[in-house]
Amino acid sequence: MNKNLLVACVLLLLCPIGAKAENVVRFGVDPTYPPLEYRDAQGNMIGFDIELGNEICKRMAVKCEYVQSSFDGLIPGLVARKFDGVLSSLSVTEARLKQIDFSDKLSNPATRLVARLNSGIEPTPVGLKGKTVGYQQGTIQESYARTYWKVPGIKLQAYASQDQVYADLLNGRIDASLQDEVQATYAFLKTDQGKGYEFAGPIIVDTKVLGNGTAIGVRKEDQDLKRSINKAIAEMLADGTYQKIASKYFDFDIYGS
Repeated sequence: MNKNLLVACVLLLLCPIGAKAENVVRFGVDPTYPPLEYRDAQGNMIGFDIELGNEICKRMAVKCEYVQSSFDGLIPGLVARKFDGVLSSLSVTEARLKQIDFSDKLSNPATRLVARLNSGIEPTPVGLKGKTVGYQQGTIQESYARTYWKVPGIKLQAYASQDQVYADLLNGRIDASLQDEVQATYAFLKTDQGKGYEFAGPIIVDTKVLGNGTAIGVRKEDQDLKRSINKAIAEMLADGTYQKIASKYFDFDIYGS
């Protein structure tokens, strides 16, 4: 037998079938949603969810890799095996549970409408009559708007990113923006751009459409991965690591009840 062929055969016998050269978990992310997930000036992925992901991977003894995707492409990308999980402020909803599974809860942000100060706009069909509402496509906010506000007299406008929603809110192309309360607070209302704007009306509560908290999306067949992620989340909550990370970004309890 050829010597090189013999060496190759020995190496094949020593390597387990299907083994990876490196133990990696790839998370799909839409990095356009500060302070939850976004890029810094150097192009690095940062944010609350990214720090949670890094800590989860550390406890699982794997390397984290983040794969950028549009938000509406995250679940299709997961199903198509472009990545192993979705870590991008993904809310757990009945509709999404028909396609994928989820880890235990990561956070519990609310949904709010943003409009100009003293606009009189309210998050109801009557309060939005004659108005245009913008939202990021693929989000629970889009689902909510299309479920309850797709009526005569209200115009709905979807955007590829939340930045585009705010841009059109600022230039007057839309009257209100529907999004995550945390994202609106820290990425818009507390910035110079957000001066002159406020939350319009109360928090919107609808567990059927909006879900009850965010989690990491995984494929239904990947139960071992789900169990490993859940173990890491439980440990972080128990030893205070979760709270330590959250306190760097928020002055309130993002985990909620």
